[in-house]
Amino acid sequence: MADSTDTKSSNQMWGGRFASGPDAIMEEINASIGFDKKLFAQDIRGSIAHATMLAHQGIISAEDKDKIVQGLNTILSEIESGNFEFSRKLEDIHMNVEARLATLIGPAAGRLHTARSRNDQVALDFRLWVKEELQKTERMLTDLIAAFLDRAEEHAETVMPGFTHLQTAQPVTFGHHCMAYVEMFGRDRSRVRHAIEHLDESPIGSAALAGTGYPIDRHMTAKALGFREPTRNSIDTVSDRDFAIEFLALAAICSMHLSRLAEEIVIWSTPQFGFVRLSDAFSTGSSIMPQKKNPDAAELVRAKTGRINGSLIALLTIMKGLPLAYSKDMQEDKEQVFDAAESLELAIAAMTGMVRDLTINTARMKAAAGSGYSTATDLADWLVREAGLPFRDAHHVTGRAVALAESKGCDLAELPLADLQAINAAISDKVYDVLTVEASVASRKSFGGTAPSEVRKQIAYWRARN
Repeated sequence: MADSTDTKSSNQMWGGRFASGPDAIMEEINASIGFDKKLFAQDIRGSIAHATMLAHQGIISAEDKDKIVQGLNTILSEIESGNFEFSRKLEDIHMNVEARLATLIGPAAGRLHTARSRNDQVALDFRLWVKEELQKTERMLTDLIAAFLDRAEEHAETVMPGFTHLQTAQPVTFGHHCMAYVEMFGRDRSRVRHAIEHLDESPIGSAALAGTGYPIDRHMTAKALGFREPTRNSIDTVSDRDFAIEFLALAAICSMHLSRLAEEIVIWSTPQFGFVRLSDAFSTGSSIMPQKKNPDAAELVRAKTGRINGSLIALLTIMKGLPLAYSKDMQEDKEQVFDAAESLELAIAAMTGMVRDLTINTARMKAAAGSGYSTATDLADWLVREAGLPFRDAHHVTGRAVALAESKGCDLAELPLADLQAINAAISDKVYDVLTVEASVASRKSFGGTAPSEVRKQIAYWRARN
């Protein structure tokens, strides 16, 4: 009776899902095939390059190499067509492919793993996958930048309020505002390119951690797989996940930029702002309020940032306490990267669509641009230029003019000249030339400024490099 109770207690401890007890638990925690099967193409590509090199070096026969390559191509076709059966008992993509290869070609399959380990094999597969994902991200960012360049050119003279603290600060052009995001996403693309350069080294041939005694040619496999060169330290190679962390870091920064843009679209599309309107393609309605048009696409882009940030912190935490070289903890790297990559792709694609799709309310933007005494700085600058006042004195005079306009309930440009001269006698009627929003933006011709002429120069610069 006691034995029966103990068995029941044990089963309860392991949980109903694991009817077989500890063995089932170990299979569940150890298996990675549920997610690393995503690496099948990279795994097969790496194995073909490795087998070709082994034959070239005389380590395996040409006949065995041909059988291996033919078998691997058959497996690739089976997986791509959905006719391959993955087994959790075989743990990972490497063992699933190797077991199927043995079924297809017999003993020759056993020669494929000569001079390599699953440690350098997974490092290779994962690097190849991340490199391809980075190349895809680079192309998507180029498309997003192009979308912004088109909108900036279209609205190089469209006046809108520029904000600090989300308070009206100075008039700017919508084209200039668009070009701010071109700069942001341009930096993101530079980070992508640097990340590709950093990871462009082939891990295969490092074996478990110490290299191998076989006369392999790592430069041959590196070239065959499109890497710049082989890695230079076998211990570092199998224990390194910097390339994955760097991908997540740049993804987090890029998604932060996307989130800031999404936030502006959410704010600008409110009736209170009314600067932009999203089409039905990127909006949803309310289940009970028929008048509502919700910017759900922008909100979801904003939310994806949290997932991507979480993936970065997760992998940093996984890696922070690991001794050299490989530890099983590193199996937890891929799900974080796969999830972040999917989220980033979706966010960039959605934002590119929204940027191209936005309807801009130019009249509403212009009306808002003159609110909040946004040309006050232009008055202060005029006093420095034309009246010779020190800027601090000009700032004080302008503050008094703003206070007077506020008390009268009018804009600075609507103040009578006599009222302005009562504040400072040096003010003449020429001051009204700088108090319109159009004059304000046109005057900002400093390099990188908001003047339409400068915006067009920056558009031309970016078009040449995009």
